[in-house]
Amino acid sequence: MTSTTPRPSGPAPAAVVWDESLLAYRFSPHHPMAPLRLDLTHRLCLELGLLDGTDVRLIHPEIADDDQLALAHDRDYIAAVRAASCAAAVEDAPHGLGTEDCPTFPDLHASAARIVGGTLAAAEAVWTGQASRAVNVAGGMHHAAHAAASGFCIYNDAAVAIARLLELGAERVAYVDVDAHHGDGTQTIFYDDPRVLTVSLHETGISLFPGTGFANERGGPGAEGTAVNVSLPPGTGDAGFLRAVHAVVPQLLQAFAPDALVTQHGCDSHREDPLADLRLSVDAQRQLALDLSDWADCHAHGRWIALGGGGYNLRRVVPRAWAHLVAAVLHRPVPLDTPVPEPWRRHVLALREEDLTGDMSVFDGDPEDRVPRSMGDDADLWWRSWEVGYDPADPVDQSVMATRREIFPLHGLDPWFD
Repeated sequence: MTSTTPRPSGPAPAAVVWDESLLAYRFSPHHPMAPLRLDLTHRLCLELGLLDGTDVRLIHPEIADDDQLALAHDRDYIAAVRAASCAAAVEDAPHGLGTEDCPTFPDLHASAARIVGGTLAAAEAVWTGQASRAVNVAGGMHHAAHAAASGFCIYNDAAVAIARLLELGAERVAYVDVDAHHGDGTQTIFYDDPRVLTVSLHETGISLFPGTGFANERGGPGAEGTAVNVSLPPGTGDAGFLRAVHAVVPQLLQAFAPDALVTQHGCDSHREDPLADLRLSVDAQRQLALDLSDWADCHAHGRWIALGGGGYNLRRVVPRAWAHLVAAVLHRPVPLDTPVPEPWRRHVLALREEDLTGDMSVFDGDPEDRVPRSMGDDADLWWRSWEVGYDPADPVDQSVMATRREIFPLHGLDPWFD
C-alpha cells in the first residue's frame, strides 16, 4: 500500500504523509484549491525542523484502488471519475463532476485517489501500531459524498479511512471537523451507522456552503445522536469557537469512547480567509490541534489521524496553521512567538505572480508583510468555559445549547451541566 522510511526500534513514531505527487491535485491554474498551499506547508515544516529525527515516520502515499475507494464510494461513481479523467472536457456531467467547484482534468482520478491512499495508509499505520498517530494535510476532503463530488472534493479520504478502521476491528470511530464549512459528505456517508460519531463545528449553513449542518441533523434510525452539528453565526471568533468546541466535543468523546479519532482541520475559519466569515486566528487553530491531541490521548487510546481540509489564504495562513497541526501530531508544539524562518519567507516573497494564481487573499499593507514574520497572530485566546454559565442572549451560546439539547440526552448527558 505504501512505501515508508524504515521504522526505528522502540516506541512507534508519529507519521507524516507526504510526497510531491500530492501536488498533482489541481483543478485549474485559478482554482482556489491550489497545491501551492501544500508545498508551502511542507517547506515550512522542513525549515522548522519538524520532520527531523527518527521519531518521525514519512509515509509516501500510493493511489488507492477501486476496492479501497468502494469502502465509502459507489462503484458507478468511481467509474464516472475515471471516465471524466480521460475525457478532454466534461461539462454538466453526472455526480457533480464538471462543475465550477469540481472541474475535470486528466489526472483527476489518480490525484484524488492518491490523497485517499495517504489517509488510508495513515489510518492503517496507527491502527496496527506502526505509528502512534499520523497527519495528512493533503486530506480532509469532507464534502465528497457516496456518489457525488462537491465543494472541491472528489473522494472522501476521511470516510474511506474510517470505514477501513471499522473493517480492521474498531468498534467505534469518532470524527471531529473544525473546518469553516460543514462536513456534510462525511456525515452523510455514516448518517445511519451508530459506530461512527461525526461532529462538525462550522459557520451556519444559512450563510455558507453547503447549506447544511444544523442541530437537528442528528443521525438516522438506530444511529440517533451520532451526527452532531454546532452551527455558528458569521463573525464567530476565537473565544466563541473555542467555547463551542470545549462545550461539546470532549463530553461526547468521553461518552462515545471511540477506538480511534479522525479530525479535519480546515483553516478557512481564519479571519483572513476569503471563502468564509469566521474570525479565528492561527493561535486558536493551533489551540484546537493541541486540544484534539489531548482528547485523542484521553478518549481514543491515543489513536489520532489528523487531516487538512479547506484554507485559501496561501501565504499568510495555511502554511502556519498546518505546520502547527503537524507539530501537534508530532508532540513538538511550536511556540506562537517563534519567528517564521527567513529562508521560507524569502522563498514565498520571490514567488512569481503565475505561481500565486490560486491565492485568493487580499492584502493592502507593506509587501514584506504579505508573508508573516511570526508563527502566531498575537491573539488573546481567553474564552469563557461552559461551566461559567449559559448566556441566552449570546448567538454562539444559542447554537451550542441547541446542539446540547438535541444530542446530549441521547448519550446520557445533561445539556445544562455536563
